[in-house]
Amino acid sequence: MTTIGFTGAGRMGRPMVDRLAAAGHQVVVHARREEARKELTAAGVTAVEDVREAAASAQIMLVCLFSDEQLTELAPAILDALPRGAVLASHVTGAPTTLERLAERGRTRAVEVVDAPVSGTPEDIRAGRLTVLLGGGTEPVKQVAGAVSAYADPVLRTGDLGTALKAKLVNNLLFAANAQLLAAAGELADTLGIGQRSLLDVLAFSSGGSRMSEYAAVRGGITAFGAEVAPFVAKDVTACRAVTRELGVPSGWLFDVVSRGPLPLAAPDDGR
Repeated sequence: MTTIGFTGAGRMGRPMVDRLAAAGHQVVVHARREEARKELTAAGVTAVEDVREAAASAQIMLVCLFSDEQLTELAPAILDALPRGAVLASHVTGAPTTLERLAERGRTRAVEVVDAPVSGTPEDIRAGRLTVLLGGGTEPVKQVAGAVSAYADPVLRTGDLGTALKAKLVNNLLFAANAQLLAAAGELADTLGIGQRSLLDVLAFSSGGSRMSEYAAVRGGITAFGAEVAPFVAKDVTACRAVTRELGVPSGWLFDVVSRGPLPLAAPDDGR
């Protein structure tokens, strides 16, 4: 099996580590907190404090951090520590230009970079049905696909480096817009005396239903689910806006829907 380095064993990353280990891979996990390292060791994986140690013998290094800032902080040390021929695969939803800069650095050491954004929940990971998008060269994408299949199905290949991340950003922008539309529909249902719970029950079997309404139905309702996803969606909306500005692409009315809706899904400067 493959030797896999891993950093970011948090809410999403930890079940990934568990699935990788269960699939027989040798997993070396970077964890800054001693308590986290003890928990990982007890779970049967190698845990180290220095990210360079996690990368040193890895054929594939999986990065499951929250933001571009965290990726930018750790990735240079990872790339410098990875052996020649290794692959860094980023699950981070951020800017494609960040990946391009990392790929340039990786090429000086014969290390490939693959963008591998995900769509799903920790429950999806535990069930082995997380969606993973992969962008990059044919051979490194093939290597990463073999590893992430421990927790992902489907694994979708989108093209060159950066295409997976761009597709994920558009997906998340659409998700945010759908969330705002559902929240507005919930407010209308309350005004009409239907109630949001009844509306969700109807949407489960009707043409107006969506993945968002399915999630809301099982996660405490429209408002509760909106509050739960807000910090993550706002980050991705900001990243998508930055990409469109950088490429000179008009933001369009999807951003308007996200900015004007009743849920706090847009970053503070996105209401323009």
